Amino acid sequence: MTLAAWAVAAYVVVPHLWKTYFSHHADFAAVARVTTTGDGHPGDPVNVALVGSEGEVVHAMTAAGWSPADQITFRTSARIVADSVLSRPDDDAPVSDLYLFGRKQDLAFERPIGDNPRKRHHVRFWRWDELKDGRPVWFGAATLDERVGLSYTTGQVTHHIGPDVDAERALIASTLGAAGYVLEDEWVNGFHEQLEGRNGGGDRWRTDGRLEILLLRDQPIAEPAPAGR
Repeated sequence: MTLAAWAVAAYVVVPHLWKTYFSHHADFAAVARVTTTGDGHPGDPVNVALVGSEGEVVHAMTAAGWSPADQITFRTSARIVADSVLSRPDDDAPVSDLYLFGRKQDLAFERPIGDNPRKRHHVRFWRWDELKDGRPVWFGAATLDERVGLSYTTGQVTHHIGPDVDAERALIASTLGAAGYVLEDEWVNGFHEQLEGRNGGGDRWRTDGRLEILLLRDQPIAEPAPAGR
């Protein structure tokens, strides 16, 4: 092999091949399995990931019936308390901050149950600093808020989650699929070695240990039919 051929292979061809390889084989082993609370307690487990731009994630989730959660402010915090007590709908109620990759969630969505925010499905997403197939990856922790009560660890008012986080993972996939935004789904088996735990509020959770990865379409397969048809 000539010096020129070696230089081209070593500094152009091989680096490009590795870059292509890692863009298709993201190192999910480097991702934390459980989020943390602001005071360092374990939070909710990571159980789903979406692949797409921020705009694609927001558009797909809202089309699938999920509402973006408001930021936590004094006004939104007071509103969710009042709406919970008075049983008033609050589809945009804020969610508490959890941390992954050293920062709080980048996006959060919720899906109400009944006429007040005491019970709701919700999911937080954090953007990863790596790409999959050249597209952004958003790791999510989806859980069901079953009721409002006092935290078992801090005594603060909080939502208590249901233990079946796999059912919430399935809900994300089914609603996005029904809206026509899932291009492909993949599974990472054994993502969680610990299949049971407690979150920052002391609530139990359990999982089969798998991470579901949903590759999003930029447009749905077909526009969903209007309700009632």
